[in-house]
Amino acid sequence: MSPQVEAALFIFGLVAIGYLAGVTGYLRAEIGDALGEFAVGVALPLLLFRTMLSADFHGAAPWSLWATYFSAVALAWTIGHLVTTRVFGRDARAGVVGGVSSSFSNTVLLGLPLVMGVYGQAGFEVLALIVSVHLGIMMAATIIIFAILEGGEKGFRPVALLRDFVRKLATNPLIVGIVCGLAWRLTGLPLPSLAARFVDGLGNIAGPLALFSMGLGLRRYGISGNLRAGFALAALKLFVMPAIALGMVLLFGLPPLAASVVVLTAALPAGVNCYLIAVQFGTGQALASNMITIATGLGVATTAFWITVLHAIFG
Repeated sequence: MSPQVEAALFIFGLVAIGYLAGVTGYLRAEIGDALGEFAVGVALPLLLFRTMLSADFHGAAPWSLWATYFSAVALAWTIGHLVTTRVFGRDARAGVVGGVSSSFSNTVLLGLPLVMGVYGQAGFEVLALIVSVHLGIMMAATIIIFAILEGGEKGFRPVALLRDFVRKLATNPLIVGIVCGLAWRLTGLPLPSLAARFVDGLGNIAGPLALFSMGLGLRRYGISGNLRAGFALAALKLFVMPAIALGMVLLFGLPPLAASVVVLTAALPAGVNCYLIAVQFGTGQALASNMITIATGLGVATTAFWITVLHAIFG
């Protein structure tokens, strides 16, 4: 077993331990919510802050990196939308949820610890470039598409949408952590030793805490209703999107490390944001819940597969 595959098994093992703690009743689901809020609100932002202080991104040009990854996102989203509406006969609004579920990788709770474990700090720094714009782009696209679909009934209000989007983005802890890290870096000042100890102490627990809380939180979603669409969207997310990403990184000629991080990120299961989007817009909740649970359950095997493929191609 390669060290990279072993790292992936360890990462998903932490998710499984969290899930077992919830499904057996050893810990309450509310504890998972609290741990997740702490991980996303405190520990992960500090980890990103620390990364921004010293990152050199190892030759990964942001524009080519973003163009490559989000080209794969756009194609996977389109396919997911068409499968949901044309194959399974759902309406256009549910199609948006299907598209999001097929393309919205769990870059934070799962992606950051996984890439750190597989590719180390160098890979983590490349992923941080994707994370810095990922949530904003995905949420903006979702809001705009839903607003266009609902425009005939409620009226399209771009100013209100822009104001709400900017407010949510500006108060997102992950974005704040990245921006503050870059701002401190620009000052050229060293981080005081006591502050560095606080940042290191909380940032170092971010990965395991995020993974355990993710597993504990999975119990509340579960599987219900028609499973065919959930399996179809999971297959799109776990196989089709990373295959598209692999073609894109070869086309754009990304360096091996950046290419590997892009494909592995594309291969990640979808996260809870897909379900929250479905709840917010009142459609496709079961579809998103089924897809998240199925994709996360299969993710350990598919992630190991893609790591093996990437090792064979890029070394």
